[in-house]
Amino acid sequence: MAARLCAPRLAVRAAWIAALTMLLAIVGCAKKPAPAAEAPVAEKKTGVLLVSHGSRSATWRKALEELGERVRGPILAGGKVKEVKSAFMEYTEPSIATRLKEFDRDGFSDVVVVPVFLTVSPHPFDDIPTIMGQKTDPQSLETIKVEGIERYTPRARVHLTPLLDFTDLLQKNILRRVKSLSTDAAKEGLVLVAYGDETYEKEWTKLLEKVAAHVGEQTGIKTSAHAWCGHIVRYDPKKTTAAIEQVLKTRERALVIPVLVAHDEHFQVKIIGDGIAAVAGSKEKVAYRPDAILPDDNLDQWVIRATMERATSLEAGGGLVQR
Repeated sequence: MAARLCAPRLAVRAAWIAALTMLLAIVGCAKKPAPAAEAPVAEKKTGVLLVSHGSRSATWRKALEELGERVRGPILAGGKVKEVKSAFMEYTEPSIATRLKEFDRDGFSDVVVVPVFLTVSPHPFDDIPTIMGQKTDPQSLETIKVEGIERYTPRARVHLTPLLDFTDLLQKNILRRVKSLSTDAAKEGLVLVAYGDETYEKEWTKLLEKVAAHVGEQTGIKTSAHAWCGHIVRYDPKKTTAAIEQVLKTRERALVIPVLVAHDEHFQVKIIGDGIAAVAGSKEKVAYRPDAILPDDNLDQWVIRATMERATSLEAGGGLVQR
């Protein structure tokens, strides 16, 4: 009997709870705030970052810093770029991560990265994008970890420009420097000494052969050889010696040109210099100036042009993006 008397009460209680639940739901919906409007898209603000390899040599770093100073005014004058900075991939500050953090801090939406490298290598293709968080190349990740390079993914969009060998800049640069050393083209041969890279040795060789051919067409110096002073030969000056001796087999004098972006005492003085000193009669038979590609007005103009072309493309809503 008790069970029968409780059933109606339970039914009433259940109905009352259901009604109360529905009422609370209605009230809750009525008081629920409208979705917040999306934050407005930040105004486009483009910066430029010149990235070079980095070196322990103060002379080398100064040359790259001066490049940044020379191009800064013309780039900013165009109005499309709000800031120009320089960074080094390794060995020294300001690093790539340091500069990208600065761009983020100052509210930049886009950063045009200009790799100041001669030609193809793992640095602009793998290492730099990995440092900027755009790639996860296993070998590059291990390299930057071992070398203590900070990896940072910026909020700003990153846009890479082409490398230097996409122009005839190097041909003009080497030709000018050869002419400054040459005294009798008929008796001379050319030796180009570059850093080199195992991964892209064929591409480096092709570039040097192309440059040597151009010099030959313009000066009549048809005999040439090239050598590496960097990773490929593990900084061995004997390769420079061998290239010079190869040229001297058929020519009386060898013109040695460092195909290096800037002056670094380790390469121009120690590696190349020691290689020349090992050649018998080098003082009479070898012409050498421990210079570099920089400074070069054509390189300055290339940086300005490449930067402005990409900045213009970004303003129009185009351009390749690496994120």
